[in-house]
Amino acid sequence: MKKYILAIDQGTTSSRAILFDELGQRVGQSQQEFSQHFPHDGWVEHDPEDIWTSTLSVCRAVLKDTGIDAKSVASIGITNQRETTILWDTETGQPIYNAIVWQDRRTSEFCHTLHQQGLSERVQEKTGLLIDPYFSATKIRWIIDNVEGAKEKAQQNKLAFGTVDSFLLWRLTKGRSHKTDATNAARTMAFNIHTQEWDQELIEAFGIEQVILPEVMDCSADFGVIDESWLGASIPVNGMAGDQQAALIGQACFKAGMVKSTYGTGCFLILNTGDKPLRSEHKLLTTVGYRLNGKVTYALEGSIFVAGAAIQWLRDGLNLFKDAKETQSLAQQALNGDSVYLVPAFTGLGAPYWDPDARGAMIGLTRDTSVADIVSAGLRSVCYQTKDLVGAMAQDGATFRSLRIDGGMVINDVMVQFLSDLLEVEVERPKITETTALGAAYLAGLQVGIFSSLEAISELWQAEKQFEPSMAQGTGEKLYAGWQEAVNRVRTRPEE
Repeated sequence: MKKYILAIDQGTTSSRAILFDELGQRVGQSQQEFSQHFPHDGWVEHDPEDIWTSTLSVCRAVLKDTGIDAKSVASIGITNQRETTILWDTETGQPIYNAIVWQDRRTSEFCHTLHQQGLSERVQEKTGLLIDPYFSATKIRWIIDNVEGAKEKAQQNKLAFGTVDSFLLWRLTKGRSHKTDATNAARTMAFNIHTQEWDQELIEAFGIEQVILPEVMDCSADFGVIDESWLGASIPVNGMAGDQQAALIGQACFKAGMVKSTYGTGCFLILNTGDKPLRSEHKLLTTVGYRLNGKVTYALEGSIFVAGAAIQWLRDGLNLFKDAKETQSLAQQALNGDSVYLVPAFTGLGAPYWDPDARGAMIGLTRDTSVADIVSAGLRSVCYQTKDLVGAMAQDGATFRSLRIDGGMVINDVMVQFLSDLLEVEVERPKITETTALGAAYLAGLQVGIFSSLEAISELWQAEKQFEPSMAQGTGEKLYAGWQEAVNRVRTRPEE
């Protein structure tokens, strides 16, 4: 009987389920978008029930559409939007508040207070992270402080925390399993990436010591078995990783020095640094790349909050086009693209600025600025932000000559070519661009023996197209200088 792996890819704007065979080839896919909630400026929330129902729906749909019986699925891998925070009652399994999304900036003031208390050095030393609303710990504290009855539930040992992976696992196993993996734990700001344990000092400093935290596992492990009632079979969950680390695995970046960049709602550049964590002096994040058989592979990461979300805003907010596929032809029509800059700081600026209060701006508009120019500026903003990250990595002593890319945006050849031109490196687009889900499938398959080793997985990776720099010398530097000027106009805390 053929062995299949079901990958659950729970993202920021949609939930997906993809079936892979034992060669890592996609057999079928189902995807469902769900609502975004913006209660106040800088706040971003999801209804956890939307996350759950959309995930269950796509899992059922992909099995039905492919005609594959759940009993033929050997294993499930889960990958998820990271840092997004959910607290639920352990007795009822019901969330006590909406999921606070990674993009959310409501804890900015609390983070500023933590900076003033002198916690920055300890946090970076232990977690590899910078104090920022982006991460889960301050989100947990906000829910405890602001949701009626939350403190009481915590005191009664009835309040559990999970990132989306843990919440889905809890639901899939009907409360029998409360676990996460090292990559997701590493994004909470409460996990010591050196000892690979929850850090009691930080947990107490954030005031979240009474919340039940999940057990931290390797990325390939026995996380639990889903209840037969959900899909018609009891299937083990054997793979788990945050979406960006899953993409690192899906891109087969298993050697130190290999780097990938994912272009989804946000953009995330991750460099494999091997068995040694590289501390950044330029506001990048030191994190867990993956953990297998108890051995940690570390990574250096730069995070951009808004990438594909900028294109979504141009489509849905400004109604400049109906389908993201139109952006390539529009960008090709741009006549004044070099002079228009869109800084999409809708929820602040991520690395290397970490300015939660910055807001977006469009610079260089003239009377003859066209829709095509604005769309081009939106696409280029993603490339400029990537160059910000690459520049910070270079200052930390990390350079590379080739970049593997993935995510929904990379089907746009115009954007990818501009990225190669601006970075002055070869950019490789794989045959399977859904590398996040693929990474989750690889992790699950490793645990159950479908894939024998990381080396075997590396041999499955194939490039679909390679892009080489072709821009006239000096042009990229001039365009990037204009971007840096535009960014400086929106920054609010340049001193940090």
